[in-house]
Amino acid sequence: MTSAVLHPAIPILRIYDVAKAREFYLDFLGFTLDWEHRYAPDLPLYAQVSRSGVKLHLSEHYGDGTPGSAVYIKVENIGDFLGELHDKKARFSRPDPNDKEVSINDPFGNILRFDGSRD
Repeated sequence: MTSAVLHPAIPILRIYDVAKAREFYLDFLGFTLDWEHRYAPDLPLYAQVSRSGVKLHLSEHYGDGTPGSAVYIKVENIGDFLGELHDKKARFSRPDPNDKEVSINDPFGNILRFDGSRD
């Protein structure tokens, strides 16, 4: 009998504005756009972004994800990560590099909880 192999879950987060999603996830958080898909140019976007092994799916599709969802992300060397974000001087978030845990809301009400308290 073979054993099932489970892989890390990939959260699906609802987005409503592609430009704002790119600004937040790519420009601010430093994720990379892995791929994007639309069934036609005028239909909703479905995309994957990633950073350091963390993958997130971003979807404009009605019914995908619920605004206000929370995603927990463990971070090694969180001070470096938060310092990087702080130095970008984004108008919507400037986390304190001395924090060990921070929650940052995306423009669509989703919450990303970055935790470095167990480094």
